Amino acid sequence: MTRSVNIVVSGKVQGVWFRAATQKQAEKLGVTGWVRNLATGEVEIHAQGTSSAIEELIHWSHKGSTFAKVKQVQVTELSETEPFSSFEIKRDQ
Repeated sequence: MTRSVNIVVSGKVQGVWFRAATQKQAEKLGVTGWVRNLATGEVEIHAQGTSSAIEELIHWSHKGSTFAKVKQVQVTELSETEPFSSFEIKRDQ
């Protein structure tokens, strides 16, 4: 069964290759969706995948890329209707 979540990561997460590292991790786990910077300085991740893959991505998000300093990770479960075919980096909001 596919699980869909929205993850908002705060801290020093912009300008530290967080989005690119998230995309690489998601692709490694077989997770689809997208990642983008928010105007608030946070990073938003919208992810779909198996429950175990999503749990691994959430766990990874607490550390993030090498130079990131994650302070908080908020996860919201979603009821998704349209599946994604890949994981992409979206334009900043």
